[in-house]
Amino acid sequence: MKATRFVAMTVLMVASAGDLHALWAQQARNTTANENREEQSNMTIEKVIMLIEAKIQPQRRAELLDAAHEYLPLVRAEPGVEAFYITTRKDDPNTIVFYDIYRSQAAQDLHLQQDFTKKFLTTLKSAQVGDRVRTNLVELSPEGKAHSK
Repeated sequence: MKATRFVAMTVLMVASAGDLHALWAQQARNTTANENREEQSNMTIEKVIMLIEAKIQPQRRAELLDAAHEYLPLVRAEPGVEAFYITTRKDDPNTIVFYDIYRSQAAQDLHLQQDFTKKFLTTLKSAQVGDRVRTNLVELSPEGKAHSK
């Protein structure tokens, strides 16, 4: 009888150890999956911050400003647009400077797909002299370090 109990307890302990091992393996997989989701989430929520300069033909400036007047409220109403400014340089009113902040790359991608954006960019391209100059920026953390991927 004692031997039967010993064998039964040993089988129970081995079975429990097997279950425990399976549980630990599952927890390890869940932890890795959660870390991967968190890393992907952090990557997708990185802000897109840009400064874009475009030199405009003086004779097309009024047309572009009219188009910008219609365009600006539509862009600012988009989900994911945190800031959008259209400005000019004090020393050169024919250089238009755009300052854009999007919540994520996905938000900027959505912005670029809008018909009103495509229309405005067509007007801008036809009014500009040469290529636009785009500067990609990164936000500084409170510690003064740049947030980046």
